Amino acid sequence: MNHYIIYTLLLAFLTGCVGQYESLLNGPDAELKYAKAMEYYEAKKFNRAKDLFERIMPVYRGTPRDDTVQYYLGLSQYYFGEFMEAEVTFYHFAQIFPRSPFAEKARFLRIDCLMDMTFRWELDQLPTHRAISVINEFLYDYPTSTYSDKCKEILNELNERLERKSFEAAKLYYKIEDYRAAAHALKNVLRDNPENRYREEIMYLIVASNYKYAVNSVVYRQRERFINVIDEYYNFITEYSESKYANELSTMFKRAQRATGKKQEERIEN
Repeated sequence: MNHYIIYTLLLAFLTGCVGQYESLLNGPDAELKYAKAMEYYEAKKFNRAKDLFERIMPVYRGTPRDDTVQYYLGLSQYYFGEFMEAEVTFYHFAQIFPRSPFAEKARFLRIDCLMDMTFRWELDQLPTHRAISVINEFLYDYPTSTYSDKCKEILNELNERLERKSFEAAKLYYKIEDYRAAAHALKNVLRDNPENRYREEIMYLIVASNYKYAVNSVVYRQRERFINVIDEYYNFITEYSESKYANELSTMFKRAQRATGKKQEERIEN
């Protein structure tokens, strides 16, 4: 019996709270809504806060509170986990209030929202490109920002995804044994981004692709294709003389020399 009474009282209390909130939400008092929205935000009741900020935003448009209302709307959306909505709010905020004291943080939080909307390297990287562009704009506008290090960390992670995706796409040709296409695709990866962090493995696969392409060619084509192997080997070993791939590629190099009639060389003088 006691449990039933407690349950009934609790239900009545909650119903009353919901009723009061609905009355507040739909009521005409913008000042009260603003005050309660701030209270809800400070109490981390972000869902209620954002609903109230959305309701009063048209009322305060063009007033001294305009940027505060829009900024806290974005914060409420952000902390409630509505990153797509928060990104749009922060974007418009930065466009309308570029000199607001909230602008720098709003732009940084927009970056965090965009980061949340990116995908693993295997998937579509258009959101990654968009996030990188926004980060670069932020770093240009706020070179000494307290958020700079975090932005650079995010930028490094996103660039790694792009480099990995381009590398893996080219490497796929090698895996399916289309060695001519593999060599061409891998060289394009380095042409587009010479500083790719997978550069050593890419250059190794370029040599290996040319070698396997030569080995599997008809006899009268082999000599010219082994010459390509020699050229790519020199490119590799000049940069990575201590590479873990050096011994394997040295074996390919020596066979290529024999096939072309060139004198074998045990060392490459820099």
